[in-house]
Amino acid sequence: MEPIRLQKFFTDNKIMSRRAAEREIENGNVSVNGVTAVIGQKIDPDKDIVTLNGKKIESASVQRHTYIMLNKPIGYVTTMSDEKGRKCVTELIKDVPERIYPVGRLDMYSEGLLLLTNDGELTNRLTHPRHHIGKVYHVKIKGRISPDITEKLAQPMTIDGYELKPVKVRLISVKDDCSVIEMILFEGRNRQIRKMCESLDLVIMRLTRIAIGEINLGDLAPGKWRYLTKSQVDYLKNAGKK
Repeated sequence: MEPIRLQKFFTDNKIMSRRAAEREIENGNVSVNGVTAVIGQKIDPDKDIVTLNGKKIESASVQRHTYIMLNKPIGYVTTMSDEKGRKCVTELIKDVPERIYPVGRLDMYSEGLLLLTNDGELTNRLTHPRHHIGKVYHVKIKGRISPDITEKLAQPMTIDGYELKPVKVRLISVKDDCSVIEMILFEGRNRQIRKMCESLDLVIMRLTRIAIGEINLGDLAPGKWRYLTKSQVDYLKNAGKK
């Protein structure tokens, strides 16, 4: 388990508030592995022994974090429940033992890679504007488009009064009835790709997120999920700190 601050250890175990824990630490009443603790100290709840006034504090109630990737199909909303009765991604992860939440969102008519976790700290880090890593989308456009369209999509653009961060765009394939482009976004504005395309009178036939940074959808079937590997989790945690 990733090291956590000693104060958080006490709050996770519902022993006392953060401020109360800080007072106990300052008063020298808390020890870690037999050594008097200090404010700001981090511990590994699975390995370190924490005592309060000489009594060992068990960490059985500390939440274990779960990280999964889901291939969200079209027709599902990325919410835990929906007042309109629409299908939610929670229906696809009923066999996950822990209660987990989507990291960001994909609109109902988009599909592809969606991360879910109960690690609130990582979720906040990855969804904060200053810490976004590139999200890779394949966009199927109706009709034949020219390279100058991709250049326009990559240029500075203002949507709903907001100036978007630069987007990387490249043309993947062109046919008479459709074209496919790749777009890499570094922020998560609501329906950003759809609004960008609408501004150029482009009709989206299919919108698929295939990767988040180095985390790729791969051959994961629509509607299926799997746990992230340790290296993938470490990558997200380190990328989110940059």
